[in-house]
Amino acid sequence: MVLFLDYLEKYKNLNPEKILIKEIKAELVIDFLEYLQMVRKVNNSTRNLRLAGIKSFFRFLMYQNIESLYETQRILSIHTKKTKNDLVKYISKDAMKLIMEQPNLNTKRGVRQLAIISLMYDSAARVSELINLTPSMLRIENPSTIRITGKGNKVRLVPLMDAQLIHLKNYIKIFNLDNPVNQLQPLFFNSRREKLTRAGVTYILRAMVNKARVKNPEVFPDKISCHTLRHTKAMHMLQAGLELIYIRDILGHSSIETTQIYAKADTLQKRIALENTYENLSPEEPLWEGNKGLINWLKTF
Repeated sequence: MVLFLDYLEKYKNLNPEKILIKEIKAELVIDFLEYLQMVRKVNNSTRNLRLAGIKSFFRFLMYQNIESLYETQRILSIHTKKTKNDLVKYISKDAMKLIMEQPNLNTKRGVRQLAIISLMYDSAARVSELINLTPSMLRIENPSTIRITGKGNKVRLVPLMDAQLIHLKNYIKIFNLDNPVNQLQPLFFNSRREKLTRAGVTYILRAMVNKARVKNPEVFPDKISCHTLRHTKAMHMLQAGLELIYIRDILGHSSIETTQIYAKADTLQKRIALENTYENLSPEEPLWEGNKGLINWLKTF
């Protein structure tokens, strides 16, 4: 909705602080969606996500502002566009475990690598969220949590698991990040004490994946990105039985509709697995083929 309001102010001269609900017409929403694709060059999937957010807001308004019911229904009737039915790319638990076995924990560099990869996976943080973390955002005491600032400066608390916390505590101790004077410095930094870049985190992950791939290439897809780890954590939580509403909160999605892609992907993955293992147990030829006596007998019924 923030992007939509910015659009209304910049291109339609509608001040968000003064705009009335009745002024927001379906045509404005359609214009906004066209702006996203023509000017900002977003794909159909992103366009549909923006539309889903607007629809969610107007579903709420439908019960609060009955006078705008007709226009609300027009907005809710705006169609989504078709998107490619791509599978969500994620890796198995065995593959994830193998990646985390690669850092050399006898070195400070290896300790840092494991802390980065394990935290990125366990918190399902975007790489942009990971590199903006500071030690002050961690709560080591029980219950352990991490405070992540996501898109739109929305803050969410994500629980830290005991197994992951061990790696993080070890890293914090070795790099003296438990010192109060370091609480606001980047949690993960380079040799110049500057926060890691997206490229830096990607380089670390790629190096560990390449080492793991040598040991068991069958469990790894051709490409693995930092975002793959986010998808991986979401799918693993879903497969463990965690409800979508909790997965949504951990991922920081604004709408449950966004999180639904993992449920759909899981169903599709199961179907593909079933098709790959399916054996046709039906006879190649029906029993009545060539049996005129059986056919004539059936005709008497």
